[in-house]
Amino acid sequence: MAELTTSRLLLRQWRDADVEPFAALNSDPEVMRHFTAALTRSESDAFAALVEATIAEQGWGLWAVEVVDGPRFIGFVGLNRPSFEAHFMPAVEIGWRLARPYWSNGYATEAASAAAAFGFDELRLDEIVSFTVPANERSRRVMERLGMTHDPAEDFDHPRVPEGPIRRHVLYRLPRETWGGRY
Repeated sequence: MAELTTSRLLLRQWRDADVEPFAALNSDPEVMRHFTAALTRSESDAFAALVEATIAEQGWGLWAVEVVDGPRFIGFVGLNRPSFEAHFMPAVEIGWRLARPYWSNGYATEAASAAAAFGFDELRLDEIVSFTVPANERSRRVMERLGMTHDPAEDFDHPRVPEGPIRRHVLYRLPRETWGGRY
């Protein structure tokens, strides 16, 4: 089972102690602003159990993130295989969700860069994608710092999001040949 390290972060398998702070970040309206709703405690716990099981089964996934010599859990960053139908599927996406006190420290970009390196170097992926709602400027900036590019012609309506202002998603791509190992 892979663990990834950067100069400041550890991306690791989930622990029982992560469930409580994960539920707190999933119930934060600002963290969940670009999703259909905040997660209930049972939804959050089920999500944590699913990603923990996925990592145990395949050796990688949406890793729990901790700050070296700092907070033991600040959110997740990693790779995932989306299971919905879209023009760019099948694909491996890179994603993140961090608790608000840890925003604006470069943690999402640093951890996502380590996850992308794992995807290209270990999984031998040809491409990694990421997607979000157009208004999620914070995540879009992380995508751009990773070297991902956006073509508006590839934007799509997320099939698991009901009609409304957050159904439309922007798609970013990062081909192996343009990956520069940002961190």
